[in-house]
Amino acid sequence: MRKSRLSQHKQNKLIELFVAGVTARTAAELVNVNKTTAAYYFHRLRFLIYQNSPHLEMFDGEIEADESYFGGTRKGKRGRGAVGKTAVFGLLKRNPPRCYR
Repeated sequence: MRKSRLSQHKQNKLIELFVAGVTARTAAELVNVNKTTAAYYFHRLRFLIYQNSPHLEMFDGEIEADESYFGGTRKGKRGRGAVGKTAVFGLLKRNPPRCYR
C-alpha cells in the first residue's frame, strides 16, 4: 500500500497472514505491530479486493446473507466451536432489477 509507515517486510508478512486466514489480533502479535494497525491493514486489504472485483454488478440491489453450521455431535461444545461442524454461507438476491422497454 502507498504511504504506509510499516516496513515492506511487515507489510508482506501481514499480507501472507491475511491470505492464510489468520485473525488480525494473532497477526499483530506475530508481526509485532499494534492490533488496531493490523485490523486497519486487513480492512484496507478487504477494501482493495472489493474495489478490484470484476463481479460487482452481481451485488446491485438488495442482498440477503446467512450462515449456518451443520454436522458434529451433540455432546460437548455446541455452536461455531464444535468439533466436526461445517460452515455454510449463502447469498440471496432479493427483488432483482427489472428491465422495462
